[in-house]
Amino acid sequence: MDKKSPHILNASSNLLGFSLIIITSLKIAKISHNTYLDEFAGLACILFACSCFFSFLAIRTGDKRREYTYESIADYLFLIALFCIVLAVIILTLKII
Repeated sequence: MDKKSPHILNASSNLLGFSLIIITSLKIAKISHNTYLDEFAGLACILFACSCFFSFLAIRTGDKRREYTYESIADYLFLIALFCIVLAVIILTLKII
């Protein structure tokens, strides 16, 4: 796979929406103050948004070196945000069980 930026942009934007749904659900249910779930989901939102931004820059730039740099930054931000979502799901699972 030569260019990962379009895939990162697509996945990041979808997971950004998922993270926002988690935060909205917690606020509506008024249970956000009881867990760290909203903090992990909020951090994931910020990281997914930054990942979208850098992957978009990688797609739009004409310089190959900058494209690789932006793509790498987007990739690492996406990975960290994905880890935050996994932590949020683990917290949600442990609170339900």
